[in-house]
Amino acid sequence: MTSVKKRALAALVATTLAAVCGTGGGYLLGGVLALRQAKHQLQKDAERLIAEKNAFLKETDLTLMQMNNSPYPYCSEAEIGYFRKLIFQTDYLRDAGRIHDGKIDCSATLSAADLSKAQLKQVYSLPTGEKVVIANGLLQVRDTNTLGTVQGSTYVVINSGVGRRLDTSHLQFFVTMMLPDHQKPGRLFPIAPQARDLAFTQNGLNRRGDTIYFTSCTPESFSCITTLIPLFEVMRADHTQLWFCVSLGGVVGAFIGFLLSLLYKHNQSMEQQLRRAVRRDELRVVYQPIVSLPSGRIVGSEALARWTDEDGFAVGPDVFIKIAEARGFVGEITRLVVRHALNDFGEMLRTHPDFRLSINVAAADLADPGFLTMLEGELKRTGVRAESLSIEITESSTARHDVAIETILRLHQSGHSVHIDDFGTGYSSLSYLHDLSVNAIKIDRSFTQAIGTEAVTLSILPQIMAMAEALHLQVIVEGIETRQQADYFDSASNRVLGQGWLFGRPVTPEAFADLLEEQKKAASAE
Repeated sequence: MTSVKKRALAALVATTLAAVCGTGGGYLLGGVLALRQAKHQLQKDAERLIAEKNAFLKETDLTLMQMNNSPYPYCSEAEIGYFRKLIFQTDYLRDAGRIHDGKIDCSATLSAADLSKAQLKQVYSLPTGEKVVIANGLLQVRDTNTLGTVQGSTYVVINSGVGRRLDTSHLQFFVTMMLPDHQKPGRLFPIAPQARDLAFTQNGLNRRGDTIYFTSCTPESFSCITTLIPLFEVMRADHTQLWFCVSLGGVVGAFIGFLLSLLYKHNQSMEQQLRRAVRRDELRVVYQPIVSLPSGRIVGSEALARWTDEDGFAVGPDVFIKIAEARGFVGEITRLVVRHALNDFGEMLRTHPDFRLSINVAAADLADPGFLTMLEGELKRTGVRAESLSIEITESSTARHDVAIETILRLHQSGHSVHIDDFGTGYSSLSYLHDLSVNAIKIDRSFTQAIGTEAVTLSILPQIMAMAEALHLQVIVEGIETRQQADYFDSASNRVLGQGWLFGRPVTPEAFADLLEEQKKAASAE
């Protein structure tokens, strides 16, 4: 047996024995401390959710009040425009309108022809007179029921981004309505069946079965938020099986720890490989065409980073970019891409002022004081105008509004065009588009792939297109792979750009130059 194998075996045996012995002595104390920490965390998470809920309720009440005080005739064009403006300025709402006898009379986002395809079904009626409803049909998002509120003859529907923002968290929680007349409480969010229990409308800690709950109620909104954690996540075992779970838990814990150590070592190795690749300038940059849908002419390209690790395996950007972001050196990759892209397309950008080159930047780049200086220096070095270089940012990178707004403002002042990438997959708030003053949105490929199917996602596209037109935003559609998808957007009233395999895959700068030459020859032959 080699020394390397002996060391590995000794490490494994020692880890296992230490876990078994240590768990026996520290289980009781560790269990008490873990339970106390779990209770504290439940309360902390509930307070965070309450703050989110209060902000949402405040915005909802204000919007409904403004709608009910509308100075315009009932469901007139002026009033619909007024409602649309109110919705665009909110963070939590996606639709508003008038309703009478359960029938929607007008909507801020739906056309008159589509009103019959949307319904608001009452779930609860509050003592204040407001009604909690579920939105169906065209007001539904991704086959998921969406909540709304009706007050008098007006209604609002919650932006689906609120649910996604909470649902994608590791936190387990639900919202309960405190119904009057001694009725059993009803589940409000997430919308799904659940056993009803009056304990979830009483403040404080309680236990039901193998789960610990912390409930905090807000009488003003007739609702309670309950956070929860299963006991097995805290204690790992019942006291009657303590002797068994101590030994088994130690072995399993040591085994999991060993696997995690291997995974950590692998990640560390991949990080070091990536750092070396960046330092040696071994990342490649490829370019995908962006075309004008009405004419099919190439009007720009997007620069995309590619990396092959030291073992010869291609690593996707969704993997290595996240590693670079987590380890704090994504800015080095951004600088590498900017340098390569301007070197490859410098002559094209200098001689064709209408051609646009797009560069993706990360959230860390927006917060980096040296990012704008680097960008300005590379443009000066290559003699390229700032107007020729578009900057693409993701919705999640705009979470720090203050930093994003300041950086985007300076980019605008320099002449750059700013695009929101993968639009529709982040928070999807309409108001932040106005705050950020972006020039264009890139519709995520998941919406494009819904074309030709019966997916509910498809119903959102007309709303996105209408919103972009109202805000005078350029629309770029990602992931176009079929002629049917291209024709869908080609019929839009506003000018739309397309990007996808139908027009060309990401290629080297030499291959991209060949595409432009073929386009030039085809135009001359016409």
